[in-house]
Amino acid sequence: MPAKTIEGHRLNLTHLDKVLYPDTGTSKGEIIEYLEAIAPAMVPHLSRRPVTRKRWPNGVDSGFFFERQAPASIPKWVPRFSVHHKDRTVEYPLIDSTAGLMLMGQLAALELHVPQWTVVKGEPGPATRLVFDLDPGADVELSDCARVALAVREHLAAAGLPPYPVTSGSKGIHVYAQLTTNLDAEPSQFAHRIANQLARDWPDLVTTTMAKTERSGKVFVDWSQNNPAKTTVVPYSLRGRDEPTVAAPREWSELEDKSLRQLRFDEVLERFRSGGDLLTASLDSLRTYRSKRHRGQTPEPIPEPSTDARAPIPDEEPSFVIQEHHATNLHWDFRLEHDGVLLSWAVPKGVPARPGTNRLAVQTEDHPLDYRTFSGTIPTSQYGGGRVEIFDSGSYAPIKWEAGKLVFELHGDRIRGQYALINTRADQWLMHKIKKDDERPVPSNNDGKPSTAPPELSALPRDLKPMLATLHTADDLKSKVAREWSFEGKWDGIRAVAEVLDGKLRLHSRSGLDLTSTYPDLAWIGPAIGEHTAVLDGEIVTLDAHDVTSFAALQNRMGLRRPADIKRATEKYPAEFFVFDIVFLDGTSLLTKKYIDRRRILEKLAATCEGLTVPARLNGDGEQALEESRRRGWEGIVAKRNDSPYLPGQRGQSWAKVKNQCTQEVLVGGYRPGKGARADSFGSLLLGIPDENGLRYIGRVGTGFTDTTLETLSRTLKRFSRKTSPFSTHPRPAERKDAVWVTPRLVGEVAFTEWTTAGLLRHPTWRGLRPDKKPDEVHRE
Repeated sequence: MPAKTIEGHRLNLTHLDKVLYPDTGTSKGEIIEYLEAIAPAMVPHLSRRPVTRKRWPNGVDSGFFFERQAPASIPKWVPRFSVHHKDRTVEYPLIDSTAGLMLMGQLAALELHVPQWTVVKGEPGPATRLVFDLDPGADVELSDCARVALAVREHLAAAGLPPYPVTSGSKGIHVYAQLTTNLDAEPSQFAHRIANQLARDWPDLVTTTMAKTERSGKVFVDWSQNNPAKTTVVPYSLRGRDEPTVAAPREWSELEDKSLRQLRFDEVLERFRSGGDLLTASLDSLRTYRSKRHRGQTPEPIPEPSTDARAPIPDEEPSFVIQEHHATNLHWDFRLEHDGVLLSWAVPKGVPARPGTNRLAVQTEDHPLDYRTFSGTIPTSQYGGGRVEIFDSGSYAPIKWEAGKLVFELHGDRIRGQYALINTRADQWLMHKIKKDDERPVPSNNDGKPSTAPPELSALPRDLKPMLATLHTADDLKSKVAREWSFEGKWDGIRAVAEVLDGKLRLHSRSGLDLTSTYPDLAWIGPAIGEHTAVLDGEIVTLDAHDVTSFAALQNRMGLRRPADIKRATEKYPAEFFVFDIVFLDGTSLLTKKYIDRRRILEKLAATCEGLTVPARLNGDGEQALEESRRRGWEGIVAKRNDSPYLPGQRGQSWAKVKNQCTQEVLVGGYRPGKGARADSFGSLLLGIPDENGLRYIGRVGTGFTDTTLETLSRTLKRFSRKTSPFSTHPRPAERKDAVWVTPRLVGEVAFTEWTTAGLLRHPTWRGLRPDKKPDEVHRE
């Protein structure tokens, strides 16, 4: 019987030649060798968490069983922890050593599952992390899970929770976030809220419903694993699949690779040996600090690497320290206590003492909390060599804490008052002392350029909702003259907001849907704008042979998820981005600027960015502009008051749209089966618009469908079928006689001649689905 002594514990290892994965011939001995090698990365994610095991004693092609209770055969050196469930008390093992992990391999416990909380002083402690389990339904690929994971990342990052991804080793992806800050709700409720928002944003891709019948074609976002009673497979654990795949930590950049797949245990071990544990690197923010210092050669505090969760949030106000650093160049180090470390900046000219002064602050590596009291001389041969003295210290109260912008009040002996740290690019920040009434917008210069006054300098805004126009008639244009109004074309496309930061472009729709990966042919805009940071408002369009925007052609680009489909559509229907407004540029918000001034800034920016399309304004008054749009075959025009500010997400009278053809966004509430050539699809769609009584029926549409549209829309409609009508006002008996009802989640758009006196559409024609719109955004134009 082979025996091995690990960490002073003797292990009896048996049946090492037994094949546990028949498809690959992987033996029990190979699994135990993997667990021994991966233990430095895996054990920290198991430590102090009760372990539920999933065991395959005879291999993955035979039966398995769950095991919670620690069996009597487990040696006494394996710690136990009792958990009181509703009907019984279970004594779980705690795996906190390489020997304990190898013992799990000996028991053929291939999958190890743990909760999100750890044992603290002999009791269940609070959750130390969040997890989202992204589980693909039928006909959903891992790349679709990756898209959702990237969306989860944005929500977590916005909440100040750095996320990290793990391909689950089974079918989907896990997204973790260490709980380093107070949440405004219990972890499970907080996760549920994010999951629901994703389902609202991406109704065709995301569901939070556990029923498998609702998961087909969608990614199920399981937020419930944050419940204290739930467990998740631990990172680096094997899975009981045909091949020995592993829950593998990944880089975010890997999730953008169309060839993303689950990884086997040998691949994961090789990655660990060459690059270490990605998760520990993500959680250990002092890793860079330690790498720059040598123990025994500098008097600075150097803590040992820790794989525990970060320090708990203090009950009292967090601390700050300012250290005068006589290095090669004299500067002041400003440090804020946050999440168990000191966030640090080097301020060459010192922390400003009076309002109205901006100081450059260069962010450096996080420092340990012990550095708050450090003063002394760092040898010149060491990193940061020179004398360090404490200039001031005290506590601070956070006021606003978000990505790229920190506002706080310092309570020191020498430095007091409210301050802002604003990220301008990379590690470059501006430090600014503000008055408590200093939240006024920047005054405008007469030339329309943004003022250089400091209070309005801010971080690039994320997910800004575009300003909307109110529908007007052609008669309304008679009062709109050129000295007060500007006129632009109304483009037949998808409204989108572009964020440009560090030469990279991010696009999102007015409903918040991320469009970046759907339109890769627009990525060039980021490098074209170059070193500028900007938020632009515009329209994604596709042009026909006469250079007129074609919504029908753009339909071939909308809603695609598979990279291969996107690539083909990109080649056949290239997209363009027509930019017509700018709301942020290089640290300055332009929201309160007049439209005419924003337009002037936009045109100057476009002059320096080759290829950026800013359609020209139309000459003349409103009636002349509308006639010009008809002559060019455009959808219509948009009139904007020259003195109007930009009101995100609002629909006001200072922006007016006039259409050359009536169009209406609609919800599909049912369909009538097709006949003849359409026997395999549908004959017409039954349409509605929400009102105060529910979904009001407004007619049916049976024309305007291509063969491809009929095929794809038929498949989609079947997923939403229901037994009862969703309409509050019913179709005529002849129309509902053979109707198939569907849950009204699909937003579409129709063209029509006019409204009838009964409130129905006259002669509607289908224009296409609008995946960029949410159902609750539909209203009568």
